[in-house]
Amino acid sequence: MAMLLGKKVGMTRVYDEAGRLIPVTVIQAGPCIVTQVKTPEVDGYRAVQMGFEDKKPARRRQPELGHVRQANTSPKRFVREWRLSEASKAEYKPGDALTVSIFAGTKLVDIVGTSKGKGFAGPMKRYGFKGFPASHGTERKHRAPGSIAARAMNAGMGGGLKKGKRMAGHMGSDRVTAKNHVLVAIDEEKNLLVVKGTVPGPAGGYCIVKTAKSLGTASGT
Repeated sequence: MAMLLGKKVGMTRVYDEAGRLIPVTVIQAGPCIVTQVKTPEVDGYRAVQMGFEDKKPARRRQPELGHVRQANTSPKRFVREWRLSEASKAEYKPGDALTVSIFAGTKLVDIVGTSKGKGFAGPMKRYGFKGFPASHGTERKHRAPGSIAARAMNAGMGGGLKKGKRMAGHMGSDRVTAKNHVLVAIDEEKNLLVVKGTVPGPAGGYCIVKTAKSLGTASGT
């Protein structure tokens, strides 16, 4: 399974052979530098660690500088690690550079990103509650969540709410995986991936692109 770290550039549109307009998201993926390779003999499991986008060494601590020095590279802003199965035949070495070329021939990809943070939101915005009637007879309660404890308490546990009760609270800023995006184009010269549809997070947000795990229905179709 091919994986890369990247950054969402933004959205645009392209046209297919039939002249149909397709909304797409442009992702700058790589080059990613392998900063460490973990082995069962040393670390107890197989994994590969890679970083994306350089950061000034002056803004990093000495332990991190020593860590990336072993791979003969500079500190990275976005670093992630993936476990490798025992059956995996992929061979990595510290200092290897991975580019978008690893997705050559790939049709569908999964993209992991952090959704936009919406701050504190009420139940209507957060969960799509209908709200109270907007006609006369309702006084200053149009966007209220309705009854909270009457049908949500745990029997024998006092007036405590059931876990998972949908109420107002923090919305967004969650890890989201968008599955089965069609890989429209690859620009190896500029390290860009063009995928059909929307990608979680704002423009400039970091994301993880990997080969689709389940080849189901393509996103956006």
